[in-house]
Amino acid sequence: MKKFLTAVPSLILLVGCGPQDVEVTLPAELMEEAGQESIEELAAEADEEEGIHDITENDDGSVAVTMDGDAHQEMMAEMEEGLSDHIQEIVDDNEFSSIEDIDANNSFDEFSFIVDQEAYENSFDGFATFGVSLMALMYQSFDDIDEEDIEVTINLEDVDDGEVFNTIVYPDAFDDMG
Repeated sequence: MKKFLTAVPSLILLVGCGPQDVEVTLPAELMEEAGQESIEELAAEADEEEGIHDITENDDGSVAVTMDGDAHQEMMAEMEEGLSDHIQEIVDDNEFSSIEDIDANNSFDEFSFIVDQEAYENSFDGFATFGVSLMALMYQSFDDIDEEDIEVTINLEDVDDGEVFNTIVYPDAFDDMG
């Protein structure tokens, strides 16, 4: 979670000046999970960076971001790289010892966590799904996916037999956490 919260402001470190502006709306539920500090950090950094024209918190809690088209393309590439790097860090990190591998599709809306099921169920390694899902939900938001269609499915697959023993769907899973 901490890595995600520090990643959100860095997603806005953009340069470029595109001919067409792009406006994306980050859903209220996602911004609520990221926290008020993230909104404030985004707005503060946008004032310093080229490419971001406006960040506005809407009455419903969603956040509208207006930016140059080139800045948007660069940001999407940086987000993709950041999410891929984060996934690799989880796999390589001994802190999440039950997680053997993580596969993702190109749109970052479906992931397979290949895990040692027994070790996973007896650890806190499930927190890794939370961070990946937040980053993937943010990626989809900036990719201009309709708010109602933004969803991340994480399949937990046992490394020994390849069977999926649990499926977590975000943002629905946030309700189960509260």
